[in-house]
Amino acid sequence: MARLIVLTPNPAVDVTYDVPAFDVGATVRVSQVQRRPGGKGLNVVRVLRTLGEEAVAVLPLGGSAGRWVASMTDAEHLASEVVTVDGETRSTVAIVDPVGHPTLFSEPGPALSPAEGDRLIEATVKHCEPGCVVVVSGSLPRGVGADWVGRMVRAVREAGARVLVDTSGPALIAAARAGADLLKPNAAEAIEAVAQDGGGDNGLAPAGEADRLVRAVQYLQSLGASTVVVSRGADGLIAFPPGADPITQRAVRGVTGNPTGAGDAATAGLALAWARGESTETALRRAAGLGAAAVKQPTAGEVDLADVRAFDQQLSAE
Repeated sequence: MARLIVLTPNPAVDVTYDVPAFDVGATVRVSQVQRRPGGKGLNVVRVLRTLGEEAVAVLPLGGSAGRWVASMTDAEHLASEVVTVDGETRSTVAIVDPVGHPTLFSEPGPALSPAEGDRLIEATVKHCEPGCVVVVSGSLPRGVGADWVGRMVRAVREAGARVLVDTSGPALIAAARAGADLLKPNAAEAIEAVAQDGGGDNGLAPAGEADRLVRAVQYLQSLGASTVVVSRGADGLIAFPPGADPITQRAVRGVTGNPTGAGDAATAGLALAWARGESTETALRRAAGLGAAAVKQPTAGEVDLADVRAFDQQLSAE
């Protein structure tokens, strides 16, 4: 199987507060607190490990929070490549109550210098080998523009790697222009990023969301992206291979819980299937099952193998 490398450009200390239903402005007593190293890429790495596949986590870390993240990833025995930066690693706080979708408070993270951005690219390329799979997952830190993602994509592709990028906004556009092998936005992210870049509808008459999505994907591929896989939450996933008809995969029905991290689990499924040389249909089914399994867990980056197997069998039988 091809080697897996997962870059988290903007890692964090993830804090989850479990609270009762509350009114804004009230004093709220937290019933449970969880702290763990976080960021979309680390969620991907943990899901891969649960599935029995190790991946190298590349992380820019700084300050006391960064040292804590490094110590905790060591304690989890996660293989990692740490790039030390001057700024303090950020925190994100998830407020989980019994009423609705979790509320997330996400700090911006440290500003990376140009030299630190360059070192992050070098640290990723160092682990590349021909045919390996590099996942770039999550938001960008301050100090590096969208063009940095383009440089990262080009550098790892020049090293012979295939690149899966799960990000949004101008960074998604930059990854497409750099020739990313696989982009994984959700529907809203694809449409919004393309609209901001001036593409997609190209002056055509107003269209429904489905048509807008198709036009957005076509625009991303016209920039240089290869396959685009769009996640659509409860509506499943759809893959747009270049020069071929779209391939759809429905979501697992009737699953409720915490959707935070479901997209990261789906990304792990796509990357794993890709590294194993599996078909696009298998990759989508794996992604849908893992996303559903993640929803059932209270913390992002976790899946239960019994759920994974059950959902895979359920989707395979349909």
